[in-house]
Amino acid sequence: MESLSISSLLEDLKKPDALVREQATKKLWRIWFQQKGVYGLEKIDQSQKLLDAGETTEAEKILNELIKEQPDFAEAWNRRAFLYYSTGDYRKSLGDCQMVIQINPVHFGALHGMGLCYAALGKYSKAIKAFRRALEIQPYSLVNQKLILECTLRLS
Repeated sequence: MESLSISSLLEDLKKPDALVREQATKKLWRIWFQQKGVYGLEKIDQSQKLLDAGETTEAEKILNELIKEQPDFAEAWNRRAFLYYSTGDYRKSLGDCQMVIQINPVHFGALHGMGLCYAALGKYSKAIKAFRRALEIQPYSLVNQKLILECTLRLS
């Protein structure tokens, strides 16, 4: 049933109605965050609060533990990718984004993150490719369209 729901939400991301797309995006994020139930969600929330408080080492420890316990929890990898990106460790972030995509190939957030990492590393062609993959899932994403243009300008 859940995969049917996800397929329907992914189709909604391609519809012209902005409200439909916005609701589908929120529902997909909710499904992804709740993939491992209350425990996984609590650990992610705990790590985010620590990250917000500047306690990156503690936040990373929680995410490392969660990933070790539940290696197929895509959102745990994605949250750690965000943590690494926010601390400027783009290579580690990229590796985690790639794990997210292995687990959940339609995770537009991780594809966007990959693009940001590649751009930060000056690998603009790879960044464009990642942003384009994200756009295949979310064709109306203005931020990815804008980032493709910015990366294209940097190539010329």
